[in-house]
Amino acid sequence: MSAAVGDYDPPGGPVMVLHEDAELLFVEKPQGLLSVPGRGAHLRDSLQVRVAERWPSSLLVHRLDRDTSGVMVFALTRGAQRHLGLQFERRVPKKRYVARVAGRLTPETGTVDLPLIVDWPNRPKQHVDRANGKPAVTDWRVIRASAGETRVRLMPRTGRSHQLRVHMRELGHPILGDPFYAEGPARDDHPRLMLHAESLRLRHPDGGAWLQVSSKVPF
Repeated sequence: MSAAVGDYDPPGGPVMVLHEDAELLFVEKPQGLLSVPGRGAHLRDSLQVRVAERWPSSLLVHRLDRDTSGVMVFALTRGAQRHLGLQFERRVPKKRYVARVAGRLTPETGTVDLPLIVDWPNRPKQHVDRANGKPAVTDWRVIRASAGETRVRLMPRTGRSHQLRVHMRELGHPILGDPFYAEGPARDDHPRLMLHAESLRLRHPDGGAWLQVSSKVPF
């Protein structure tokens, strides 16, 4: 949901560090906190600002939606930022999310391949556009399911804005608590967007070894 005057009330507390070394800083972004400052002083508070207060050399690499929680990585040197930027551009990092979605998702595994583009009259919402959209691919694997909802692991191959949220809605199983893409009880009966960036795996800028950092799912 876009943050406007009066409705942005981010959680407080210190930055939670998941991993830190000379090149990289992995932290946990809480739900409800912007990744980067928005427009206006009332939207300055963000994970990027909080991290910079403690790590002045920190540099942004990627973002999560305001309503999504979980693992984010910052570079601590210019070289590391360039290295990670190329990795994200080439889709090297492996991202894994956990979501709770409405209804029983079947089959147990699958892939959504639907191109996305911004829905200009309704920004920041996105929608499927097979003619003009950018490629967007998401793999899923069911963790457990009941008649009313499914806990599912989502592995995006691409990193489009709102990709997981739109793809789940297009399957007929919107993410619970989603203010944009869910409706009725699926939206209103949940205290937050039930989407968490569970782990991020990438190659370390110093030597290229794989590094995976994870965060416990809070729901």
